[in-house]
Amino acid sequence: MLGVGAFLVWATHHAEVSFGDGLRAVRQAQRIERGDLAGGLWRSIDHPLHPLAIAAVHQTLGEGDSPFAWQTAAQVASALALVLAVVPLYLLARDLFDDDTTAALAVLLVTAGPVVSDVAVNVLSETTFLLFWAWGLWAAVRFLRAGSFGWLAPTVGFGALAYLTRPEGLLLHLALVVTLLVLPLSRGTHILWRRWWAAVGVLVIGPAVLVGPYIAAKGGIGTRPAVARLIGTVPEAPPQALERERPLAPGQTVGQTYAIAAGRVVKAVRGAVPLPLWPLAMLGLAVAGRGANRGQARAWLLLGVLGAGAFAGLVRLHATGGYCTVRHALIPATILTLAAAHGLAWVMRAVSFDARRLGLGEGRLTPGPAVWTVVIATVVAWPLDRGRAPGLGSFEPYHQAGAWLSARPKADGRVLDLTDWALFFSGREGDGFAHVLDAAGRPSTRFLVVRDGHLTGHLHYNEVLRGLVAGREPLARFPERPVPRQLQVTVYDLAEPALEGMAAAPALTDPERLRR
Repeated sequence: MLGVGAFLVWATHHAEVSFGDGLRAVRQAQRIERGDLAGGLWRSIDHPLHPLAIAAVHQTLGEGDSPFAWQTAAQVASALALVLAVVPLYLLARDLFDDDTTAALAVLLVTAGPVVSDVAVNVLSETTFLLFWAWGLWAAVRFLRAGSFGWLAPTVGFGALAYLTRPEGLLLHLALVVTLLVLPLSRGTHILWRRWWAAVGVLVIGPAVLVGPYIAAKGGIGTRPAVARLIGTVPEAPPQALERERPLAPGQTVGQTYAIAAGRVVKAVRGAVPLPLWPLAMLGLAVAGRGANRGQARAWLLLGVLGAGAFAGLVRLHATGGYCTVRHALIPATILTLAAAHGLAWVMRAVSFDARRLGLGEGRLTPGPAVWTVVIATVVAWPLDRGRAPGLGSFEPYHQAGAWLSARPKADGRVLDLTDWALFFSGREGDGFAHVLDAAGRPSTRFLVVRDGHLTGHLHYNEVLRGLVAGREPLARFPERPVPRQLQVTVYDLAEPALEGMAAAPALTDPERLRR
């Protein structure tokens, strides 16, 4: 736990803050602290436990109501959740594989992986979700292995807490029910029918009692547009929707849409699991399957159902909304990383060399701790090196941009901040990423704040922004002289005329035409 805490301190000073969802949780926490419980708990887009954690940490720290105090509270809440998640991740891996070495390696590989370190830096709700989800999954594994009904209570309870953090928390309950339905089909995994019916009843009634009132108050299992599209309560995103990675091609069939979505989800999972871990994961799955007893077979069936359900949900997410990022692959990536830890532990025990061939005498030569330390460090460092930048803290460019914006007179015009965080630190009113279409076509919008990735990316909205700033020189950059690979925030003055022959096309600045 101390090691994970130290790593998170390092990561927050060497990684890029590239998501605005964490700021949405901060604003929800502010509403909760002001006493707007209805608006902060069930009328907000996001589920409440992560904002509640941020509000609790903010009250505990007592550093005031400044944007910087809220940033600190969000960082501490996210880091604390991941440090506490060390315990259930260790227990989960140990019970899956009956091996303490695998458990220790699993904690290391999961917490230092691309997804967990990224969500921690961006203070996203996945940090709190992982804590509750890991506890719930561990309890479910204990139930399947031991058969004791006492483990169903923490499974249902922690699964409910995971759901109150993110909608996909319900997937744990659903996956366990499906697993119980499949168990009687195999003599190697079956349980007594009387206990089977009782377990299914607990898993149906328990979540209904715990989260049913919240779902009723919220008006559904989730009110985020992505969730509503995924479950089919609202239509799919329009073919030219800004959030789509690529507009739907004219005449594209449903089958083609889902094939593209499946390919994008595979790419997201590949990004969430570093390349060196893939062969280790396959090895770990093979070794675990070969020596699994009946209880372990049940547990691995649950993980298979859970991973398949998560994959199918992500495919549906992309097909209906047009996007799926690496951080959305947290569940399948965690399962594969646990398997990779087991594969690495097996390799550490199995590898030895003929000492005579090396000129070192008789017998076998086994690599010692120094050798394996180098190997493990290489495996861990592989994903950490990508995108890491030395220098100031991750939020520093947004601090600088926010200070610059706060110094400008409000009469200069409104701000359209695609980074979200710069506007938050400035204390000014303006528009964020969610309102880019309306704000881009509004005459009162003067300043556009973007990251380099907003203009150089290959997604649909990146093309829109490139058309918006075409022919315009940056008004300010933060930091002005970045170190290699450091994030840079740029401000454009949309009131300045574009260079002759490089003006943005009307289709890129007219919100009505963009919507069509």
